[in-house]
Amino acid sequence: QVQLVESGGELVQPGGSLRLSCQASGSSWDYYSIAWFRQAPGKDREGVSSISSDGSTYYADSVKGRFTISRDNGKKMAYLQMNSLGPEDTALYYCAAGARGEGLGDFWYDYWGRGTQVIVSL
Repeated sequence: QVQLVESGGELVQPGGSLRLSCQASGSSWDYYSIAWFRQAPGKDREGVSSISSDGSTYYADSVKGRFTISRDNGKKMAYLQMNSLGPEDTALYYCAAGARGEGLGDFWYDYWGRGTQVIVSL
């Protein structure tokens, strides 16, 4: 069992940067793939980025070159560095973990945090 708590979301101006953090508790963190998803008002949840247990990374086309995912297994942490933010990045961002696969499909992930809100606005 894994519990996930996200933090780092806030109001930021267009062009700004944020780093989201995901703190995990529980066992076997090293073996899990970790992903960030987001859901904007009125839209479906979408996969943003993921990192597998061996460090392979995946990014949605909309964030490639702007977002970077990383993990620190010793601290049971995952991060999402977000640069060049735009209003289209406004959403509730979720951290997810799973051991059954990797990538941006939400069906791979069994454990979910409650999310952290990112608002990009003047």
